[in-house]
Amino acid sequence: MESPTAASGVTDPVYVVMAKRPEVGRTKTRLSPPLTLHEAAALYEAMLRDTIELVGALASARLAIAVTPPEAADDIARISPPGTLLVPVAGSDIGDCLNKVLTSLLASGSRAAFAVNSDGPTLPLVYLEGAQEQLKQADVVLGPSEDGGYYLIGLKQPHSGLFRGVDWSTERVTVQTLERAESLGLRVAQLPPWYDVDTAEDLERLRMELRSLPADALVHTRRFFDRQQVVSPTDL
Repeated sequence: MESPTAASGVTDPVYVVMAKRPEVGRTKTRLSPPLTLHEAAALYEAMLRDTIELVGALASARLAIAVTPPEAADDIARISPPGTLLVPVAGSDIGDCLNKVLTSLLASGSRAAFAVNSDGPTLPLVYLEGAQEQLKQADVVLGPSEDGGYYLIGLKQPHSGLFRGVDWSTERVTVQTLERAESLGLRVAQLPPWYDVDTAEDLERLRMELRSLPADALVHTRRFFDRQQVVSPTDL
């Protein structure tokens, strides 16, 4: 397992999965019900694993994982592919963590750094690939989430001001980030919107989408549903 400084001189873009330690009673609690708190934490771990594999499939890009809290780094390392950059991070809020991680990765020699959320595992790979192309003509690339946040942000240079004055974990995140970018004179490119799995409705959408995907897709999330007796929101 490498650290960001170990990548000194590397120019390939880097995609960093923003990971949290799965904790019962603290992770994905909005999914309970229909899930139990134990199931909600287990589902998050499954989605995290699938997201790591999704990002790891990108050609000509490095995989990194930002770990919160920092003391969970060893746990995340055990589910990470060889050669993954591991970035323990602590911050006052989500924006502080994003800023620290992206700044660190850009300083390590990557020509571009993209932060990706860990709870939207069905995100099409083409969206991640498109982020690199979009960033060539912009200062910032955003992948807006349907709930008002974003599933991806990419930079070529640090811009700490992008992460200030934002009401994190609300439906105003993308709008406020765009406002911050405009005030800083930054050009923004946007990817197609996608969804995070935060609510019972999102959970049902994920289950339905799995039915249309190849059997070898999202193996960890699929295994979770196969092993759990999950109640559909329509049955509540």
